[in-house]
Amino acid sequence: MRSKNTKITVISALAAIMLWLPEVAAHHGWAWTEDKQTEMTGTITEVFIGPPHPRLMIETDAGPWQVDLGNPRQTKAAGFVEGEAKTGDKVLIRGHRSANKDEHIIKAVRATINSKQYTFYPELLRED
Repeated sequence: MRSKNTKITVISALAAIMLWLPEVAAHHGWAWTEDKQTEMTGTITEVFIGPPHPRLMIETDAGPWQVDLGNPRQTKAAGFVEGEAKTGDKVLIRGHRSANKDEHIIKAVRATINSKQYTFYPELLRED
């Protein structure tokens, strides 16, 4: 009986992982973004520092956007830590927009807040 319960548990766990993986993989890496690097400005409405990716929510002329920063280690290495930005701050984002035009998400290569630059992916920064 124990063996049967163990198999059911393992199969259930694997099924749950298989359903969860596409969500996790969806916005990791760069395959989901446009190749072109663009800039956008906005006002910060929310700051989240934590895994899997710290992020900002900003209000732009085109509406609300989610700004994915680097992973927690990259974000900290860029100098962006708790307290560096707050709701109401103006921000300039340089990064790659989602290739899906229905998603208002941009993966930031660099953010400029209060005249301070935070470069999350220095190897990818393109100055046009």
